[in-house]
Formats: sequence, structure tokens, C-alpha cells
Amino acid sequence: MASVTSLAATVNQRVADALSAALPEAGAADPLLRRSDRADFQANGLLALAKKLGGNPRELAGKVVETLGTDGVLADVEVSGPGFLNLTVADRAILATLAARAADDRLGVPYAAHTGTTVIDYAQPNVAKEMHVGHLRSAVIGDALRNMLDFTGEKTIGRHHIGDWGTQFGMLIQYLIENPGELAPADEVDGEQAMSNLNRIYKASRAVFDADEEFKERARKRVVALQSGDKETLDLWQRFVDESKVYFSSVFEKLDMEIRDEEIVGESAYNAMMAETARLLEESGVAVRSEGALVVFFEDIKGKDDKPVPLIVQKADGGFGYAASDLSAIRNRVFDLDATTLLYVVDVRQSLHFRMVFETARRAGWLNDQVKAHNMGYGTVLGADGKPFKTREGETVRLQDLLDEAVQRAAEVVREKAQDLTEDEIQERAAQVGIGAVKYADLSTSPSRDYKFDLDQMVSLNGDTSVYLQYAYARIQSILRKAGETGPVAHEQLELAPAERALGLHLDAFGATVAEAAAEYAPHKLAAYLYQLASLYTTFYDQCPVLKADTPQQFENRLFLCDLTARTLHKGMALLGIRTPERL
Repeated sequence: MASVTSLAATVNQRVADALSAALPEAGAADPLLRRSDRADFQANGLLALAKKLGGNPRELAGKVVETLGTDGVLADVEVSGPGFLNLTVADRAILATLAARAADDRLGVPYAAHTGTTVIDYAQPNVAKEMHVGHLRSAVIGDALRNMLDFTGEKTIGRHHIGDWGTQFGMLIQYLIENPGELAPADEVDGEQAMSNLNRIYKASRAVFDADEEFKERARKRVVALQSGDKETLDLWQRFVDESKVYFSSVFEKLDMEIRDEEIVGESAYNAMMAETARLLEESGVAVRSEGALVVFFEDIKGKDDKPVPLIVQKADGGFGYAASDLSAIRNRVFDLDATTLLYVVDVRQSLHFRMVFETARRAGWLNDQVKAHNMGYGTVLGADGKPFKTREGETVRLQDLLDEAVQRAAEVVREKAQDLTEDEIQERAAQVGIGAVKYADLSTSPSRDYKFDLDQMVSLNGDTSVYLQYAYARIQSILRKAGETGPVAHEQLELAPAERALGLHLDAFGATVAEAAAEYAPHKLAAYLYQLASLYTTFYDQCPVLKADTPQQFENRLFLCDLTARTLHKGMALLGIRTPERL
């Protein structure tokens, strides 16, 4: 795979070398290079260096300028202010670097094959329950993170820790045993029908459970039968799981996400491990008995009464809860999947729980300096009123309804802008635009922050929206089609206009941005980069005629900038899980 050194990295190295040559007594020094509105880059490291050496920063900067000079990379270097270095890159260097990126299928994004494995726990719906707006962020953020990690060379394994175990299944299964034939086979229903059946059965079983004490007792005994592996009980439980998976698949398909069946590993998968997990923790002294329960205490975690808040591994009645299944999952992922990083994309409100789980695993030796866990706690989706998003009736918003409405709103936007598109094509674009709008609104916000769900803003052609980015991409495709036989060619001898330079320098930062966003688990940084790219392209489009360029070489060169911008938008959006239609 091609390795493309960014201009920022090249300039940084040149300045570092000049610093060492001009000021050998300084040793290796960081130039502290950054983008600047006064030049292409500014190096601020001389101020700290002058203080360290006891010299005048402007005089030191002058020595560095003499050593640095100008060449094929730098067109101008000047001392500014108290001792900053303002550096302007040569047009030829910009185009040469961009040409190298364009020649690489990866657009110069570095690929470093890692020796470890990251297990990503994301998209965790519950069996026999409809997915709601609260399930959106885990799925969207987790999918984007996985795309970025895979692309930059990380080996990833997905885990969808679905809620498929617990007391409610005793009630559901007992009802089915007493009312056979109410649950249709999974292969005879689609996603909507599957969940409709499950909802109906859940409501019916709940009504009987609340009204009939004898049924309630039979349901409780059925929980015991489920936990002990009774065949009839397990078979019916499996039917619930199968129907739910049909439904999950339909929602994830609407979200334009691939969910692999073998990666759906719910709470039930760790049932057989939980007793051993408890035993290992107790024998090692990590967990202790307290009032009959097996718990782990933490000195720095206390409740309102200033008493320690324990992590309950096993209840006093012998039952196991979330802590036991989460700790068993860690054992499985570390020792069976050889994970070196455990990445959890879960609601920030579960942060305390996972903080205690991770610390327990560290004390047990399952997590250490070589095997780490990271909780990507995400904020809440809010309504326009700034409160958790609900329907007008105060109910939790169904995810499927939310996505359908987004596609419907997008169809209105596409239809208004459509040129020679059939109704089928409009609906196809509407799905890509609507789902992209929902995903981008989520991903352009820092995961830890809450954000307001505003469909009117999400599908707007103006502002920081995916529609704005998709429209920029479609506009470029239209230009490339109109160019006819003329193709994109980088002409390194051409002088670049300010808008061309700004666009080119930003295009050159794509590789570093993707690498940084992946390493920091920060998809919002990639989203911000792409929005700025589309904005810079809009300025370029307004100020630099492409189809009516002054010369054939300028025409080809501007087509080259258009083409590379389109490819960068396409790749960046794909990493976020968002489609880029060729026409809008």
C-alpha cells in the first residue's frame, strides 16, 4: 500500500531539522507546527526554546530561517511577532502531494496492521422488545468506529450483547405453553410482523401475570426451568430470540448497517460461565460475602449516606445479574477471542456500572497493561424541548417510526431538487439522504454530549448536515459528467488561486484526520473535517470556474481538485456509514 507523507509532516520535519542545525545546543526540539490564517503553517516552538536557551526568540528564529531557506516545498518563510515562523508551501508541492494521494486507492490514509484485536460491544437491543430512539446512538457510533478502525488496520470483532435472558422470559414462555400456536415461525414473518407478534404476546402474558397469582407462580418456576436448561423451555425461548432477530435485522437494514448473526452474542451466552466467574472472584478475594450476596467494594465509590456502593456479582438468593454476565463476557473476550482492547459503546448513564466492572476485572487480572477496556459512554437524544425524546403522548419513540419519518422528510427535499429522476429513484435517494441525515446528526456531535433531534435541521441543504455534504458530492459528479472527454490531471507547474490552495491543503489532511479520529475513538472529528471540506469546495466552486476555466491545463487541474474532493467525501462518508448519491 502506498505511503503518502502529508505536507504538514514534511514541513514539520524540515523545520525540526533546521532547528537542530541552527541551534545544535537545543537538541531535538518540537517546532509546534499548526495551520495558520497568516500563512499555510505557523511554527511556535521557538518561543519555548528561546526561554530554555536564554536567547532572543526573534534572533533565534532568524538563524532558523537562514538555515531553512526555500526550496521545492517551501515558497516563503518569515519571522512574525515575538518569534513565530510563518511558512508558505509552494503550489507545486501541494499539487505533487495531492497527485500522490489521488494515485492511492486509500487516498494516502495510513494503514498500520495491528497485532492486537479490538472487540466492540455496540447495538444492543432487547429480545421481545421494540427498538426505540435510545438504541440509535450505540448502533450508529459503534458502526462508524468499527469502519474507521478496520480501515486503519485494526482487527475488530463485533459483539451485540442483546438482552435475551431474565425473569420476563418465564412469563412469556409460560404463556406460550398454555396458549400454543400464537407465535408464528420466524421464516413466515417479516420484521414488523415479528415484533407485532411479540408485543401482542408480551401484553397478553403481562395481563395474565398481573391478574392471576397461580400463573405468576408458574411463570416463576418457568424461569428456574429456563436457567436449568429444560428442553421445552429453551426451545420456546429460542423462538422468541429467532423472531426478535428477524425484527432486529429489518431495523438495522433500514439503518443501512450490516449486523452479522454470529456476532449477536447475548446475555444468555454467558449463563454457563457465571458461577465460575463468581467462584474465581471469591477465591481470589476480589469479591466478598456481604449479607448473603457476593459483592465487590470500592473505596472511592460511595452512596448518599457515605456508605460504599458495591458491585453485586451474585444476589443473596443465588441469582446472577448484569455484573456477572458482563464480567463473564470480559473473560470470554480476553481469553477466548484474544482481545487486547475492549470497546463498549453504551449509554453514559451506565458509566458507573462499567467503571466498577472494569476495576473488578483489573483486580482479578483479566484486564492489565496489555489488555484494556474503554467505555465510550454516549449522551442522550433530546427532543426540541431539551428533554429526553418522547412522543406527544409521552411514550418512547420507536426507532423504526423515527427512521421512516426521516426518509419521508428527505423525499420532500429530493423531490424539490430532483432533475430527471423517476419516483423510484427519488425514494432510493430519500432513503440514503434521510438515514444519512440521522446518522450524521449523531456522529457530528461528540459522543459524550447530548444532542437535539431536529429533522427539519437534519435534512436541510444548509449548515452542518449530511445533506450539505451529499449535495456537494453530487454537484461534483455533475461537473465531471459535463466535462465529457476531459479528465482530471494535476498540472504541478500551475499557480493556484487562494481557494484552490485552501482546498488542496485541507485535502492533504485527510489521512492524518482519519488516523487521529480512529485512534481517539472520535468520529465527530472526521465529520467536522468533511463539513469543512464541503465548505471549502463551495468557496472553490464559487471563485474558480471549472468548466469555463481560462486554459485547458487549468480546466484539467480544477477537474483534478473536484475529483479528489469527491473521492475524499465518498470515502469519509462511507467510514461514517453514510451513502453519497451520484445525483440529487
